[in-house]
Parts: sequence; structure tokens; C-alpha cells
Amino acid sequence: MNREREQRTAIHLEDVWVRYEQRVVLEAIHLDVARKEIVSIVGPNGSGKTTLLHTLLGLKSPFRGTIQIFGQNRLSRSFSVSMGFLPQQNAANNHFPVSVFDVVAFSIYGRKNLPVRLTAEERQRIERALLRVEMQDWMHAHYGSLSGGQKQRVLIARAMALQPEILILDEPATGLDTVSQDRFYALLRQLRDDDDLTILLVSHDIGAVSGVVDRIACLNRRIHFHGKPTDCIPSEALQKVFGENVQFVYHSHHCQTCEKTKC
Repeated sequence: MNREREQRTAIHLEDVWVRYEQRVVLEAIHLDVARKEIVSIVGPNGSGKTTLLHTLLGLKSPFRGTIQIFGQNRLSRSFSVSMGFLPQQNAANNHFPVSVFDVVAFSIYGRKNLPVRLTAEERQRIERALLRVEMQDWMHAHYGSLSGGQKQRVLIARAMALQPEILILDEPATGLDTVSQDRFYALLRQLRDDDDLTILLVSHDIGAVSGVVDRIACLNRRIHFHGKPTDCIPSEALQKVFGENVQFVYHSHHCQTCEKTKC
């Protein structure tokens, strides 16, 4: 990758192959994500989306290919890019007595030696992260008492407390209603613009993210399409990713129908 391209590229994958035991789950992955871009990896369950995220995070190693993040080799021991991760929502015990502040602090606790004590700077970093997602007023609230959308904001704050250059999210809108989804995606765009973040998120719903992200990558073992949501995605690519009889309709806020109906 030449120097000019490297300067504008946050994530570069070239011919990446990943397997679990003897089964190949990702093959010949080629993907470039520009700096300050929001890109969604879309595909059905079992298509390798989460595996791709885990490979970028260093939780899974490819058996072939090159991964560079901000020009650094992801597999190198000297890799130093800060990355924030929001995993899929799990069935955590909402009655566990933990505050919103503590949930965000967990990201820092994991990087400290016992006994764990937060410095004044680390406490300020946690408070700033909660302020960024507009959850500072719930700092001492019980995490389990929050709504789904509020919990996702807190988990974003947990990732932001690490001051990441890249934010990676796995199905972040699962379980959120339409209004909460819209607010959540608006928050991602704001963080991208204000904090110079590069954001990569996984979704199985291509329609839900089409009006939010800069680019879409359709994945089913291989990447069959990578481009703008407004591009005409070839029907052959959609069939390879989602199966037969799939249609994708993109609604632009600038179309005449939307102007008349205010949809």
C-alpha cells in the first residue's frame, strides 16, 4: 500500500483467511476503511461478521493475509492502536448492584493491577465519556434500571473511556425500538465527527443501516459488495449474501416522495 493511500486508510485487509479448527469461515477478504468513515458489515447469521471483528481486535488470528490498522501490522507485538469494542448485548444480570459509573470504569479496571484504584485523571476520563454520550446525570444510577437505549450509550462510554481511534460495534441496535435506534446512530455520527473516530459496525439488517453509514460491505464468507448505500448493489451479490428473492430498497431523504410525505 503506497504512502498516500496509507495516510487516508484506517483499516486495510488483504487476502485474509480465517478458520475455526479445520473449517474456513472467512476467505479472501479484501477491505479498506477510510479514516473517519462509518462502515457496516452486513450479512446473515453465520456469515462470519463477528469473526471478522474478532480478527480485527486480535482475538482471532488469520492463517493467511495481511491486516494493517493505521499502517501498523495488527499481528505485530508492537501494535499500539487503541480500539474500543462494543459486543453484542448479553443476558447480564440486571439486578447486579453496579452503577453506571462502575460499568464505564470496568474498561479501565481490566488494564490495572490489583488492588484496583482509579486515579483522578481516570475518573475525569470516565466522567468525560459519560458526558459525551449524555449520560452524566445517570452516573450513580443502577445500570439495570436503564432503558435499552440508555444502556447502549453507557456501553459506548465504556469504550470511549479508552480514548480509541477506532470504534467497533457488534449488532449495536439489537433490541432497540426505532426511535432509540435513530438516536443511537445519530450519536455515532456525532462521535465520528467530533472525535475523529473511524467506526465499524456489524448488522444483519441492511435496510436499518443504509441511511446511517458511509459504506456497506456485504459479507458471507467473502465480501461480495463494498460501496455506498446509494450505489446499485448487484442482485447477484445480494443473492450470494442473503439468498434468493431478496430486494433492497434505499430511501433517500431528498427524494420527492419523502419531501411530500415527510417520511
